[in-house]
Amino acid sequence: MSIINPSGKEIFSVTTEFCGRPLSIEVNRVGFRTTGSVLVRYGDTVVLGSAQVGSRPIQLDYFPLSIDYEEKFYAAGKISGSRFIKREGRPSDEAILIGRLIDRPIRPLFPKGYRQEVQVVASVLSMDPNFRPDMVAMVAASAALSLTGTPFDGPVAGLRVGQVNGEFKAFLTPEERAASDLDLVVAGIESGITMVEAGAKEVSEEAIVDAMAWAHQMMQPAIQLQKELAEKVAPVQQEYELVLPNPDVQTEADAWVDGKLGEQIRRPYPERNEVVNEIRWAFHEAMAEKIGEEYDELRDEYDEAFTMALHKDVRRGIVEEGKRPDGRELTEIRPLSSEVGLLPRAHGSSLFTRGVTQGMNIVTLAPLSYAQLVDTMEQTDYERRYMHHYNAPGYTVGEVKRLGSPGRREIGHGYLAERALTPVLPTEEEFPYAIRSVTEIMSQNGSTSMAATCSSCLALMDAGVPLKAPVSGIAMGLMMDGDTPYVLSDIADAEDFAGDMDFKVTGTAKGITALQMDMKVHGLPVDVLRQAIEQSKAGRAFILDHMLSILPAPREALSPYAPRIEKLKINPDKIGAVIGKGGEVINKITSETGAEIDIKEDGLITVASPDGASIEKAINWIKSLTEEPEVGKIYEGKVVSIKDFGAFVNILPGVDGMVHISKLAEGRVAKVTDVVKEGQIVRVKITGIDERGKINLTMIGL
Repeated sequence: MSIINPSGKEIFSVTTEFCGRPLSIEVNRVGFRTTGSVLVRYGDTVVLGSAQVGSRPIQLDYFPLSIDYEEKFYAAGKISGSRFIKREGRPSDEAILIGRLIDRPIRPLFPKGYRQEVQVVASVLSMDPNFRPDMVAMVAASAALSLTGTPFDGPVAGLRVGQVNGEFKAFLTPEERAASDLDLVVAGIESGITMVEAGAKEVSEEAIVDAMAWAHQMMQPAIQLQKELAEKVAPVQQEYELVLPNPDVQTEADAWVDGKLGEQIRRPYPERNEVVNEIRWAFHEAMAEKIGEEYDELRDEYDEAFTMALHKDVRRGIVEEGKRPDGRELTEIRPLSSEVGLLPRAHGSSLFTRGVTQGMNIVTLAPLSYAQLVDTMEQTDYERRYMHHYNAPGYTVGEVKRLGSPGRREIGHGYLAERALTPVLPTEEEFPYAIRSVTEIMSQNGSTSMAATCSSCLALMDAGVPLKAPVSGIAMGLMMDGDTPYVLSDIADAEDFAGDMDFKVTGTAKGITALQMDMKVHGLPVDVLRQAIEQSKAGRAFILDHMLSILPAPREALSPYAPRIEKLKINPDKIGAVIGKGGEVINKITSETGAEIDIKEDGLITVASPDGASIEKAINWIKSLTEEPEVGKIYEGKVVSIKDFGAFVNILPGVDGMVHISKLAEGRVAKVTDVVKEGQIVRVKITGIDERGKINLTMIGL
């Protein structure tokens, strides 16, 4: 018997087997007034995907698509750990990054010139703790769009892939994710891959490519399920008009620039940009003189046509002549220059310049207590010890732009650079510092996230952070001429705008640490991506050689302005003795020594202060509270109790041992009180500790 919802539509679902579990998509149960709405279930994870399409085209020069991922704490049975805010508000950085993951493979699948306003929201309503819900949310967003009747060339599916015991696996448990050396997200359509993003612990290029191929094959059931759903629903195809340049205007622009581009503008940046701007102004002057007063209304359309002609020239030069806009060969890297230690009071600083792209990075070190506490739906609160922040104001591209909080792009670029360096950071035990790395972009002309990676690596080394290996990064591009790929190393803006793929990869000499790949064409085969990854290796190595010529290894000494931090490890059972009732003991230590103390649950204690004497005093104090008794060691202690058979002596806080009457002195002792009195300070040596922890002491010979 079919179930009819209040709007008169039948509620039904489709199901398939997907990576070992049933995946189901249900329609018409919720979201009666949305253009397209689905409930996707996988295990105990349930995601609401909703898509709303505006009724009229928006007068903008871009496609107004917004895709958001919503974390609902109730989905995980949690209330936010924030003391002051309990309802969901501004999305977390994690939610913004997942929203970008979903957006990037979907956006290129709409036709150029489509201007209807489209909003997609993926809301996690229930979360299975055994795997992350983000790839289920991607299916929900794509399935909802497939029911809108828009010209969406999907559907899309994605998988987050790791390695378990040498085998690729999707939907990893938290324990498997922690043990995996690869965290790879692959999204695609039936015919090819449309987006890749990865974090890795120096994984080889071959393993990355194999994982991509495996993921594309394994995601096919989710793609076919969405197609089955769309066939059953049979959404009404919406009418729309593409906002495209007038072909007559484009023909006119192409004719005017003919003979003015090509070899004449193949010059190094920024000289090329200046020449192109001169030609652009001359073009507008010529068109205004030809058309007259009406040109003011047509100027934007003619400007877009000129830009399109410029892009055609970039592609023609690469495909037909093997020459790039600035005259470089396809594998040639722009001129590099760098310096370190340029800011005298910073703990570490660098300036990395590649062509006209320039990134300054500043590293600040602090005690572990300054780590960021992160509160997310997916897991219990955790500390983020290494933080990379990225800023790129309008003046870096020669524009007037109001300053504000970081947008999705800034958060995404910062996270990519952070992910690139995380695998090579020392452990807390090796380097007990919280680390903040800030990249201030000074000038942009292609791949600032890779400039952020290189500059942050140099600044970390300048700060004396003992990296396991240095990391470099490069941005790759692609031009497809039919089935023939032309892969470009170290792309600049002109090649990015005219190209078919933007691919960023970071790594050490040993392997890849992070990767981000976005396609502007409707899916690419794995073999093309393999060529891009293999070509990137030589470019990364070239840039890394340059970086090591500036600073070959992390500095052995920290900046004199960085806090000094010492560490010691205690028995976790002794943590209470250091903290004391209501924090009484630790507050006394910090107030009397001036040192800052941080205690981890595993017993790692860090003591920070600009004054070495303060650190030593605090550490000795803590040791006295937590020291374990040691056989053969001599202690000074107070006699706390006297019995007929001996005396009990307090040798450490909360630790007493017994001196038998026969061990009080040489020869026979008639009474204990003949040798010691209660409250007396005596020297004793531990002669043994039995299986019950009883401590035997002696005073003989001391």
